[in-house]
Amino acid sequence: MDAIDERLLLALREDGRASTAKLARLVGRSRTSVQSRIERLEKQGVIVGFGVLLAPEHGLGAVRAHVMIKVGPKETRAVTAALRSIAQVRVLHSVSGDVDLIAVAATASVAEMDEVIDRIGALDGVERTTSSIILSTKFER
Repeated sequence: MDAIDERLLLALREDGRASTAKLARLVGRSRTSVQSRIERLEKQGVIVGFGVLLAPEHGLGAVRAHVMIKVGPKETRAVTAALRSIAQVRVLHSVSGDVDLIAVAATASVAEMDEVIDRIGALDGVERTTSSIILSTKFER
């Protein structure tokens, strides 16, 4: 991957529906070259798909939270599998630091979020959780 590919990926993150002509102008290459680069990046698995980015109030739930999860020794695989079965957990990150995992949960109400956080905390292998409700998203790429 070179600097042109990186600029192309940045442009696609900003506007995944941008035309090939617009992308070509942004990266300073021909449309044919840009199309070939996109196809190559897809074949290499760098680009795995295109999707719709919804506003938080549409489809992701009105209440969103980061749930920091401390997991017991050698329990990460089991906890990850259990979290995958909770539909309100939209994203799960493995992280370094004081906690082992950060889940992003989305629900329709604060009461439902309370239940989801309690459910996460009650999972076998979870030692403790700390949660932060997301008040607003300043930007997302």
